[in-house]
Amino acid sequence: MSTPALEAPVDATPRRLPPRAAFALVVALVMTFLAASSAPSPLYALYREAWGFSALVLTVIFSSYAFALLAALLVFGALSDHLGRRTVILAALVLEVGAIVLFWQADSVGWLIAARVLQGVATGMATSVMSATLLDLDPARGALFNGLSPMIGMAVGALGASALVQFAPQPMHLVYEVLLGALLLQAVLALGLPETVTPRPGAWASMVPRAHVPAAARALVLRLLPLNTAGWALGGFYLSLGPTLARLVTGRATPLAGGLLIATLVLTGAAAICVVRQRPARRVLRTSAALLAAGLAITLLGVHLQQALLFFGGTVVAGAGFGASFNAAVRSLVPVATPHERAGLMSSFFVLSYLAFSVPAILAGLAVGAFGLHHTALGYGGVLGALAVLAWVTARERT
Repeated sequence: MSTPALEAPVDATPRRLPPRAAFALVVALVMTFLAASSAPSPLYALYREAWGFSALVLTVIFSSYAFALLAALLVFGALSDHLGRRTVILAALVLEVGAIVLFWQADSVGWLIAARVLQGVATGMATSVMSATLLDLDPARGALFNGLSPMIGMAVGALGASALVQFAPQPMHLVYEVLLGALLLQAVLALGLPETVTPRPGAWASMVPRAHVPAAARALVLRLLPLNTAGWALGGFYLSLGPTLARLVTGRATPLAGGLLIATLVLTGAAAICVVRQRPARRVLRTSAALLAAGLAITLLGVHLQQALLFFGGTVVAGAGFGASFNAAVRSLVPVATPHERAGLMSSFFVLSYLAFSVPAILAGLAVGAFGLHHTALGYGGVLGALAVLAWVTARERT
C-alpha cells in the first residue's frame, strides 16, 4: 500500500499580504532567524563562567546547531516545493519559538545543546523555504536579499546580545525575551503570507535525505565550492571562537569586543553585497577571492602581532570578500533552476555552506586544546587563505 502524499492545508485566511509587504516580512524573518542564531555567541563567556566548560565543549555546543541545521536542510529542503512555502515557514517559526524558550530556561550545558539542536532544525527548515520565497516574490531583489538579510541578521544578533551582556541586567534571559517577542509578532504576520507555488504530491518522498541539485547546476556548484568553503569556514570560526580570540588580541575582556568582531565581518559582507549586486557574477567571484585571501593575510598578521587595528582591518577586507562571493554565488545559481527546483537547489547549497561553517570550527576547537588559540587561529586562517587563492586562480583561468 503506497504512502499517501502530505496535503497542504486549506487556505482559510481571507486576506493575504501584497507582494511588497510579503517580501519585506520574509526579509525580516530571515534577519530574525539569523539574529537568533548569532545571539548566543557573546553569551558563551557567561555560560563558561557559570558552568565551567572548555573550548572544545563550546565548539560542540556551536556545532550541534550547525549539524542539526544540515540535517533539516537535507530532510526538509525541498518540502515547501510540495506543501507550499507558507506552511513550512509557519512550522519553522513554531520550532524556533520552542528553541528560544529552551535558551530562556537553560541552566546547564545539556539545555544549551538541546536549544541549539532545536534552533538548528528550525533554521535549516526556514533557510531554504525563505530563500526560495524571496526568489519567487522578486527574483532580482530576492538574490540580493538572500545574501544581505542573513548578514544583517547575524550582525544585529551579535551586537545586540553583546550590548545587553555588557550593559543590561540578566542578559542570559533578556536576550531571549527580546527575540521571543519579535518571533511571536512575526508568526502572527506570517499567517497572511501569500502562497507562491502550487502544492503538489510527493512530500513524503522529498523528505528522504539527499542533495537536490539539478543536473544543470552540478558543475557550477563544484566550481563555487572552494571559495564558498573558505568564506563560511571563516564565519563559523568567528561565531564560535571569535569572541575569545578578540579578547586575546585586544587584551580586553569586554563582551562588546566579541560582538563587534562578528558584526565587522558580516556588516562589511552586507556592504559588499550592495556594491557588487549588479556587477557580472563571474568577475565578482574572482575579485572576492582576492579580497578574502588578502583580508585573511592581514587578519593573521594582526593575530600574530596582537594588533587590534590589523586584526579588525583584515576582518573588514575578508568580510567584503565573503559577502561579495556569497552574493555572486547565489546570482550564479538562480538561472540554472526552475521554480520547483529552487528550494532543493538552495538547500543543497546551504548544506555545503553549513558543512564548511561547522566541521572546520569543530576541528579548531580540538586544535585549541593541543596548540592554543593563537597558533590554531594562524593555522586555520592559513588554510582558508590557500582555498581563497585556489578559487582566485580557478576563476582567473576560466575568464
